[in-house]
Amino acid sequence: MGTRSIAAVAALIIFALPALGQQDPAAQNMARQVMQTEIDADHADHTRWQYRSHYQKPGEDALFYVIETDSGAIKKKIRTDGRPLTPAELAAEDRKITEFVSSPSEQEKQRKSGREDDKRAEEMLRMMPDAFYWSIKSESPEATTLAFVPNPNFTPPSMEARVFAAMSGEIVLDKAQHRLKLMHGTLTNDVTFGWGLFGRMKKGGTFSVERHEVKPGVWLIVETHVHIEGKALLFKSISEQEDEVKSGFRLTPDAMTLQQAASELKSQPPETLARR
Repeated sequence: MGTRSIAAVAALIIFALPALGQQDPAAQNMARQVMQTEIDADHADHTRWQYRSHYQKPGEDALFYVIETDSGAIKKKIRTDGRPLTPAELAAEDRKITEFVSSPSEQEKQRKSGREDDKRAEEMLRMMPDAFYWSIKSESPEATTLAFVPNPNFTPPSMEARVFAAMSGEIVLDKAQHRLKLMHGTLTNDVTFGWGLFGRMKKGGTFSVERHEVKPGVWLIVETHVHIEGKALLFKSISEQEDEVKSGFRLTPDAMTLQQAASELKSQPPETLARR
């Protein structure tokens, strides 16, 4: 769903930031309206999509083709490091698809993870209007930009909510539909855990999520960027350096089964999938 990855990205941002500013009731009401609109739209949206996913992290640069169905989602790597896959690499990708389709336990694991992501996403969206101080940064005929910083009077109901409520950044709202177009933030202070013995997240870390309307009334995440560094467990370096750009969205036919999606991925030449 369109909200899911927002929560997943936000859960990566673990930092503490001094709250500054005051609440602007008008801005807070805008935030409340757009969050409720997103929740309602997510409940009503049962579309499934096919798309290309260009995913990058240290040591990996891959282009995938993804097909969502009511029973789950299947993906196939079609390029790596900017080059086509070798026959052996393509055969390995097809084996992964076959193994997933033949494993009910893996399919249920994927569905369970999706349900948990949806639940967390909705909890975060419901929390956001009260978790932050909101202000109107700028407006245009099409969009409004709201800035947010942590609300010192807000008590997070959980550890995950505490992490999320520590963010500071901006969101851009589509005025006509009251939808979330862009969300980004920056880690402005180092964060320590256990006086720095168990972890430290470095200031300067950033995240960004961008959404587009791919079908009238349906907004999906098209770009996700997370760049955070630090150390954990005394000396182990940690790095959340991930970029994903999605493109070529096409509706999956309602009747398409997981097996049919797998057959399409395995039968279509990678060049055809890359051009879709």
